Amino acid sequence: MLITPSDNTHPMKVLTAITGASGFPLAVRFLKELENNNIERHLVISRNAKKVQQYEGFQTDILAEHVYDEKDTHASICSGSFPVTAMVVIPCSMNTLAHIANGLEHNAITRAAAVNLKEERSVVLVPRDTPLSLPALKNMVKAKEAGCSIVPPMLCYYNRPETVSDCTDFVVGRVLDVLDIEHKLYRRWEM
Repeated sequence: MLITPSDNTHPMKVLTAITGASGFPLAVRFLKELENNNIERHLVISRNAKKVQQYEGFQTDILAEHVYDEKDTHASICSGSFPVTAMVVIPCSMNTLAHIANGLEHNAITRAAAVNLKEERSVVLVPRDTPLSLPALKNMVKAKEAGCSIVPPMLCYYNRPETVSDCTDFVVGRVLDVLDIEHKLYRRWEM
């Protein structure tokens, strides 16, 4: 069932976690697209992600109504009784991927992921690293087996990107596709 943001019978809440991998433009664009679609936004930024944020020069706190501290494992987002439509970790560091894949809950991000998997809610990981080591690949398999969707930020050329923003839009569009959220971020495949 395709859920549109304007469907009042299914109000959407999306928890976005930003971890310490390069790729802040992906998170910023994703949060802006949620905002454009009137989707309630909850946000956690890891300590390492804040370092990357400074380096890459992006601001995200203003793009979410609710911002949580990574250290607060008692935050509402860490409880199964706090319903969200989905959780998206964008970008997802290999460290966070390993914790989620192996059920290790060391902060609010990994605790929230474990809770959402337990509640059988959509958890999307956007792992941003290359090349991939064998342990990273095995952790992706474990995360998939646990119920996560894995959406690596792969380049695409059939949509004929002209700018880096076009490439970012394609990746964010694919995440939105996994969440069944309508968008017009990229040109779809046509023959």
